[in-house]
Amino acid sequence: MKYCIIIPDGAADLPLDELGGKTPLEAAHLPNIAKLAKLGRVGSAMTTPDEFEASSDVCSMSLLGYDPKRYHTGRAPLEAAALGLNPSPRDWIFRLNLITTGQPGTDADGLMIDHSAGAITDAEAGALVHDLVAFWRAKAPEAMQGISVSPGVSYRNILIDASGREYADANTVPPHAIPGELWKDHLPKGRNAGMLRGLIELSADFLPRHEINLARAEQGLGPATLAWMWGQGTRPTVPSFASRFGIRGGMITSVDLLAGIASFIGWDRIPVAGLTSYHDTDYAGQGRATVAALDSYDLVCSHIEATDEASHQADWQTKVASLEAIDKHIVGPVMHALDRFGDPERNPESGPGWRILIMPDHFTLCSTRKHDATPVPFLMAGAWIRSAVQREFTEAAAEESDLIIDPGHELMEYFLRSGLLRTGNKAR
Repeated sequence: MKYCIIIPDGAADLPLDELGGKTPLEAAHLPNIAKLAKLGRVGSAMTTPDEFEASSDVCSMSLLGYDPKRYHTGRAPLEAAALGLNPSPRDWIFRLNLITTGQPGTDADGLMIDHSAGAITDAEAGALVHDLVAFWRAKAPEAMQGISVSPGVSYRNILIDASGREYADANTVPPHAIPGELWKDHLPKGRNAGMLRGLIELSADFLPRHEINLARAEQGLGPATLAWMWGQGTRPTVPSFASRFGIRGGMITSVDLLAGIASFIGWDRIPVAGLTSYHDTDYAGQGRATVAALDSYDLVCSHIEATDEASHQADWQTKVASLEAIDKHIVGPVMHALDRFGDPERNPESGPGWRILIMPDHFTLCSTRKHDATPVPFLMAGAWIRSAVQREFTEAAAEESDLIIDPGHELMEYFLRSGLLRTGNKAR
């Protein structure tokens, strides 16, 4: 059996007045997804367990078959793995965002404006982080003992504290969860949080005056005016996907979080030139790479971040356009490529068969610019997956379906193995 998972990150949404009361999934023209929905089954899955928030790390672990209650230790450790960092089990790992805040003398003074600093480039972010760390070391040498910062992609960076300080009871807030709110109301709290607060406040003194940010402001781009730490944790211990399911997987993604999860579960990261987290990504290139990878892997996971980033910017037009590009340039070519693996249900001699899962990790609402823990819609199609009721791939249709997976991490086994034992087929 050949498997493919396509994750349009944060694609699920609520109805929008701007779309005539439709969601982006309902408003977008998605002919390939519509065809798959008629062939397969539509349902919903609870990817956000009780006692967790609807964060990408938690929901992505659920989607990929790993119970966050057992394996989740924080977001930052997953991203650190994607960067090839190897902290000790006792080191604490933080995500460090470069963000845009409202500056003194403006109507937005003190507000969290943009968690991505205007989609700052890798080169600009890397230079800012380098100079910020030097500033921190000069102004707060005691706090910086044992601390290192590694640039990631765009606004995303990793801070590791190997000093022996403990953050088990620290409370930090994702910047994308507080758009339009006063950032000082959400500074880290708990043991050793004073050190973190001090570094964040020092960054507010240094970054707005940096030449890169002055140049960005002159160009009308969002300057990176603050460094924000959150998502802390220690290195997790996670069993491999192959040991659990007997399947070799590969991941295509532009973001370190998904690449980090792939690293922990033993999947290869498949490099693709031209991928970004935004609508300027090379959708067609990702489609071609996904198709090519089907020859080398039992399961190929293709993750697209653009839908989520558009939602965080309240940009419903780009969200719809991103969905349509995913359908045309990724889902369409993958559908065509999967056909060559045959349909053993109807013709046992045609090939090993295939299955596809299309599913966002969580809702991301254009109306609030935040994630939401509502159960997400999913679409499964392929060998031995049939439904007596044809449904569209929309939030409303998924809610009406009797196929409900709760907890969401159980969906993976259902996707890989349901209906195969009675036919004599097995997931390899």
